[in-house]
Amino acid sequence: MSIILTVFALVFLGELISWIGQSVLLEGAFALYLRLFYPTVASQQKKLKSDVLTTKAELLKTSAQDQFAKWAKLRRSVDKGLADLEKTNSDMASIRTGFSFKFNTGIWILTTGLQFFVGWWYRKAPIFYLPPGWFGPLGWVLALPFAPTGSVSVGMWQMTSRRVIKVGERVVKELVSPAPKEEVQEEKQSEKVTGGEKTE
Repeated sequence: MSIILTVFALVFLGELISWIGQSVLLEGAFALYLRLFYPTVASQQKKLKSDVLTTKAELLKTSAQDQFAKWAKLRRSVDKGLADLEKTNSDMASIRTGFSFKFNTGIWILTTGLQFFVGWWYRKAPIFYLPPGWFGPLGWVLALPFAPTGSVSVGMWQMTSRRVIKVGERVVKELVSPAPKEEVQEEKQSEKVTGGEKTE
């Protein structure tokens, strides 16, 4: 793949992750990670929650005065279940913390890190050359920081790609989103005016 498409793809990947939301991706990836590497911990946590809720519901239905032996047994069972659940939750939290660090590091490497690396590695390489005289004496700006004059550098191509993607995102949101609030308010005001005329 050429450098022009590589840089654009990296910028697009970074913007796509920010559109979806890193926290949303983290939740989905963590759920998959648990299923693949810690299936027993996840199922144990689910079973403990279910058992504690069932036992607690039964405890609430049991009278402490009339059925003390049964109530005490259920109470001990609830306490033990809660202690086990707390330990499982603690294990799950430590697994999540480790996974979250690895996931966020991986996302940073795939997006920002690779963009920095590609920008540094190809800092002197032109992405493409512009026709002479298009930007007059300001043509050297597009070659910053180290590309030959008359060309577009990797850094400028990254900035341009990001800007184009953001404008595209805004256009898509405007096409997909419902009517703006101002239009809705104007419609409501016109309905009030026409309603007022009818009542008069």
